[in-house]
Amino acid sequence: MLFPDIDPIIFQIGPVTLRWYALAYMVGLIGGWYYLLSLAPNTSIQQSYHKEEPSQLDDLLLWLTLGTILGGRLGYILFYNLGFYLDNPRQIFAVWEGGMAFHGGLLGVTIAALLYARKLNINPLILGDLIAAAAPIGLFFGRIANFINSELWGRQTEFALGVVFPNGGPLPRHPSQLYEAFSEGLLLFIVLAYLCRSTNALQKPGLIMGIFIAGYGLSRMIVEQFFREPDAHIGYLVVGTTMGFWLSVPMLIAGLSFVYLANQKKP
Repeated sequence: MLFPDIDPIIFQIGPVTLRWYALAYMVGLIGGWYYLLSLAPNTSIQQSYHKEEPSQLDDLLLWLTLGTILGGRLGYILFYNLGFYLDNPRQIFAVWEGGMAFHGGLLGVTIAALLYARKLNINPLILGDLIAAAAPIGLFFGRIANFINSELWGRQTEFALGVVFPNGGPLPRHPSQLYEAFSEGLLLFIVLAYLCRSTNALQKPGLIMGIFIAGYGLSRMIVEQFFREPDAHIGYLVVGTTMGFWLSVPMLIAGLSFVYLANQKKP
């Protein structure tokens, strides 16, 4: 299957350029924030979010945005391409050219959420549950943008869904970005939405967060091990694994730990 003819740039007016990559982040953050607000009444921090101090909702979006962008960029630099950015420090700020790492973004959002929870004096696990429930929205659009950018594609394949990427050689490859958009984004969102809307999962602080972290970790490990091409400057690591695989192992362990601990407490 040939790669669709989609320009990564939506429009450009003089020095102002809007890319699908940037739009994906905006839609993911703003859409996830509104979805988070719709779930807040089902938690014990409803009053803090909706009645007493509504202006703090704007603060939360700002904090999450900063945590996502700063953490994602620093994570990519440190985990995947430190040597290049040491030699080309000006490129550190060229975020519009791509180069974001989810694991770094997760650390950034975690730090931002902990500081925000401390500021409001609320349970960070409850805030973590709300953020985790909304996170797959951003993951879905982010992976679609990766596909449009023709980046992070998969290994060569004869599978019917294989795509000939313009910068991936003449042979078809797994569209691993779309696999991740489905598994980390759409599927994980549906599972978490059901748990939030139809069960008492939000009454067990840390449960939704644990399921999200473990679900993402497992999904990423599977895609990394069987479908995704590793970064060319890193290649395969021990026994054919990748950097993304090993960064996801602690997530799976941590997520399962949160699930176990959340189920030990009564709602």
